[in-house]
Amino acid sequence: MSGLRVVPAFRLGRERLYVCREDGSNVAWYDRETGRVNLLGEDRRDDVLHALKPFLTGPVTVGPPPVPTPAELARLTLHPDDDLAPNRPGEALLIALDRDPGPARRLRPDPRRRALSAEQAAGQALDRLEGVGWHTLHSVPLPGGDRVHHLVIGPGGLFAVHALYARRARVLIADPMVALGRREAEPLLRRLRADADRASYALTAEVRPLLALVEPAEVTITAPPRGVRVLRDAELPGLARLGGVLKPADVEALHGMARDRRTWGRV
Repeated sequence: MSGLRVVPAFRLGRERLYVCREDGSNVAWYDRETGRVNLLGEDRRDDVLHALKPFLTGPVTVGPPPVPTPAELARLTLHPDDDLAPNRPGEALLIALDRDPGPARRLRPDPRRRALSAEQAAGQALDRLEGVGWHTLHSVPLPGGDRVHHLVIGPGGLFAVHALYARRARVLIADPMVALGRREAEPLLRRLRADADRASYALTAEVRPLLALVEPAEVTITAPPRGVRVLRDAELPGLARLGGVLKPADVEALHGMARDRRTWGRV
């Protein structure tokens, strides 16, 4: 008996199988996506492979963990208070509702909760892109109290995504105005372009605005909006098909820069 046990876990959207001693310390981990068994010490190589044997699929490489890239090293030195990566979809709204949940009974639903459900729906769809070379940061703060709901970075470029609750509503878009049902139209696309411009300035890279409509009944666009992509939440996974803009190393470098809260303090 080797005394080793295998514990599954998810880290940054990837499934890993950790091989642990009886005291809980790790001796290796298996990354299913890369097909690599990373050994923290060669002395337990045979025991590790024996423990992982029921879980291995296809050819695997075995060796020490790869040397971290400069971007990875920068993330390791990032103070937890400055790291935006742990933010949940709708993080700012979750904090606001926790501090001030509002009255228990009210005639109309709290609009913050509708906005939260929209950000959570869009965020969950975007998080699924992690396995295909994309990264998503949620609730990226901008000076003045503004924020980018979701910043998406991947082979197809960078997108500042604004999630809009539109359940069962008819949406009319006449650039820059956006109208939901019978509500008065607002110049939302102008705001999206401004936020994307601020993000571009902070990251010194082009960031394109994207409006994500969550569960609309019908969408009418009078003319293609200038520079703004409009998608339903169910269409967000289609971003995975975009490519040819950023190389993997550029994606990682921009993600490392964007997740640092200090990056956004001067825009």
